[in-house]
Amino acid sequence: METKVLNFGSLNLDYVYSVDHFVQEGETLSSLERNTFCGGKGLNQSVALAKAGCSVFHAGAVGKDDSSILLQMLDSAGVNREFLKFKDGPTGHAIIQKNPAGNNCILLFGGANQEILRTDIDETFSHFDKGDFLVLQNEINELSYIIEKGHEKGMKIVLNPSPMNEKIEALPLSLIDCFMLNEVEAAAITGVDAKDSEGLISALREKFPKAHVVLTLGERGSVYAFQDNVIKQGIFKVPVVDTTAAGDTFTGFFIGSLIRGESPEKALEIAAKASAIAVSRPGAAPSIPELSEVCV
Repeated sequence: METKVLNFGSLNLDYVYSVDHFVQEGETLSSLERNTFCGGKGLNQSVALAKAGCSVFHAGAVGKDDSSILLQMLDSAGVNREFLKFKDGPTGHAIIQKNPAGNNCILLFGGANQEILRTDIDETFSHFDKGDFLVLQNEINELSYIIEKGHEKGMKIVLNPSPMNEKIEALPLSLIDCFMLNEVEAAAITGVDAKDSEGLISALREKFPKAHVVLTLGERGSVYAFQDNVIKQGIFKVPVVDTTAAGDTFTGFFIGSLIRGESPEKALEIAAKASAIAVSRPGAAPSIPELSEVCV
C-alpha cells in the first residue's frame, strides 16, 4: 500500500515587498516593488512533498475571501485538498520584506489557519493509517491534539517547530518521530548556544533519544542524527534571489526522499540541491523545483 502524507498546515497569501533595507522602528519606507505569492509553511511543504514524489493530502483552512490562488497552487502541484476546510473569516497572510541580498523578514496574520476545529481533525484522521506520515509546522491551532491523534493512529510524525514560540514548549514533543529545525529553533528548545552546532545536536539527541533530528545550519549546511548515526551535508552555492521557501523545500524533499526509499545521507543531498534551486528563484511555493530538476 502506498504511503500517504498528511500535512496539517497553514496556507497564506504572501505579500512580498522589495526594499532597500528592512524597515526600522519609527521609519516610513517606500518599497520598490510588491508581488503576491502563495505561501504558508504548510502549503510550501505540501508543494515540496508533492514535487518530491509523495502522495500528499493537505489539511487546514482558508477563508472564503481570496483563497483561489492557493487552491490553484495545490492543484497544480498535485496535492490532494479534499480535507481543506473553508472558514468565514479571512485567509491567513504574510507581509514579507525582501532586501537586495535576498534575505527576508516576515509578519504573519493567522486568519483561517487558527480556526481549525477538533471535529475537522477527527474526520480527517479517519482516512489515514499506521505507517502514514504526518507533517506539522507551528502556524495552525490545535497542534497538541493533532499530534496526539497522529500518535494514536501510529503515524510517523514530523515536526518543523517554526515559527518558534511558547506554543512549542506546550506540545507533547516526546511523541515526535522526526524534528526538522534550524539552529535558532534548536537553541530555543535545548538552551544551547545557536552557534554551537555540535552541542545542539548532542542536546537534541539526549532530549529526544527516539527521534530522528535534521538540523539546518544555513551556509554551513545540515546535519542528520539518529542514535549513533550522524551525517553532515554541505550546501550547493548559487546566486541567492529569495530565501523564503528554502527551509520548507528542504523539509519536503528530505521527507519525500526517505519515503521513496533513499538513505538519510542521500536524502540530505537531494534536499540540499532542492533548496539551492529554490533560493535562486523568487517567491515561496513557486520557487520549489520539480524532482526531475533535482535528480538529473
